[in-house]
Amino acid sequence: MNKDTNQIMALINAYKMDGLGNNFVIIDRRKNTLEISKDKIVSIANKKIVPFDQLIILEKEEKNTFPIKIYNPDGIEATACGNGARCVAYLIFQENKQKNILIKTKERVLSAEVVDKKNVEINMGKPKFSWEEVPLSENMDTKQVTIDFLDKELGKGFCLNVGNPHIIFFVKDSSKIDIKKIGPKIENYRFFPERINVTFAQVLDKKNIKVNVWERGAGQTKACGTAACAVAVSASIKGLTDKNLEIHFKEGNLKINYKEEIFMAGSVSDVKKINLDI
Repeated sequence: MNKDTNQIMALINAYKMDGLGNNFVIIDRRKNTLEISKDKIVSIANKKIVPFDQLIILEKEEKNTFPIKIYNPDGIEATACGNGARCVAYLIFQENKQKNILIKTKERVLSAEVVDKKNVEINMGKPKFSWEEVPLSENMDTKQVTIDFLDKELGKGFCLNVGNPHIIFFVKDSSKIDIKKIGPKIENYRFFPERINVTFAQVLDKKNIKVNVWERGAGQTKACGTAACAVAVSASIKGLTDKNLEIHFKEGNLKINYKEEIFMAGSVSDVKKINLDI
């Protein structure tokens, strides 16, 4: 019992993993049906004992499919997380050496394959481009979205949904963008009823793009799988790159192959068991 909050505290087993520095806490509910509220998630995030970009809850297997629920540090449920799904796939592989794994998110079912040691590829499905599907608050050209407070040199954003909503800006130097300042303003801009993930992308050549990402509900992040997918799709549609390319983050690269469906591959960390007070 915690005397300060008068709540019963539970010590549960969980896992800590990351994909290129994109940090996750994974709670296994396949055997333990413990309920975790929004307030609990925010409390865990605020303690910063185990920092995370997303908290993932792994549910009981259903017809050879592993359902997951994904939460941002603000306690809001996310609809997709590519790196998180790759980490869960590797966790399951470590348990039973199953190489091909189906993972069900809130928005779609993802097919993952453990290619080799700590390298996981996942089929993220088809991107969506209509203003209703992103979604945007009104009908507009999703490939040319103007944010009124941005400098003209940052240009127009490309909006799409790859399991969650993204806006991409192609710039000369992504590292010079003060994303902590303008990221939250764009995330919460009036065009985006469900908020939006924000990426500034720098095309290095036809096969390589460097990115700077602001993740809705999480802030600036070292890596984001769905952002990598969104950048690759928008760059290829604009004719800036090939459809088979690499997205560069601070701690490594993700390989994206866009052929109607989006295939994403990259490394994941070892699985680390932790105890979590909730």
